[in-house]
Amino acid sequence: MWEWLLSPMDAARVHDVGWHLSWHARIMVVAWGILVPMGILIARYFKIMPSQGWPQKLDSHLWWNTHRICQYSAFVLMLVGLWFILNAPAVAALPGPHALLGWTVLALGMAQVLGGLLRGTKGGPTEPAKDGSLRGDHYDMTPRRLAFEYLHKSLGYVALVLSMTAILLGLWQANGPNWMWLSLLIWWGGLGITALILQRRGMAVDTYQAIWGPDPTLPGNRRKPIGWGIQRPDLSAKLRSHDG
Repeated sequence: MWEWLLSPMDAARVHDVGWHLSWHARIMVVAWGILVPMGILIARYFKIMPSQGWPQKLDSHLWWNTHRICQYSAFVLMLVGLWFILNAPAVAALPGPHALLGWTVLALGMAQVLGGLLRGTKGGPTEPAKDGSLRGDHYDMTPRRLAFEYLHKSLGYVALVLSMTAILLGLWQANGPNWMWLSLLIWWGGLGITALILQRRGMAVDTYQAIWGPDPTLPGNRRKPIGWGIQRPDLSAKLRSHDG
């Protein structure tokens, strides 16, 4: 078993990529194979914590802080990984789909960071405007915020799929050992099963309601939730369960 785990996937080729390429691969796997999917999972399913007591207690920052830490850390690591590949002596020997996907994912990552910086103001009771009003791009769901929501979510999932594909292509191109393939498949499979369970439990909650509650008169609650599979909590069922 150990011999098989340490052997390269393609026995006809050697696994010898050198120092620069090996560290490029390790860093990119940590960034895009671990941190990014974990940050997406937490942001999607933990906007309302099970023990939070929503809607009496609103706007949990746990998902927001964790999402930012994961994604910004991944972006920094991506730049470090880029440095390694650009300075690798054998970089010319690694063209093809992996490189093309890598540059595409890099561009998407930069677009995500830029979009986050340009998403506009928050507003609402927790971050009112300077004039004391509740006005804000997020609270009012202005066209600027709507554009950010649609682009950020759609491009994020596109980047996730492309990055996973790039990692697998890179592993094949470098003829990575079997334990690397197995570890990634177990990790991604575990995340996928977890996501499926949390989705079935209705934990993919609308960001707007998670932050400001279910009041139907609020600007964002008059729009349909943004993103596939995003739900709004059934408050009536929650109240019936509490009364019972």
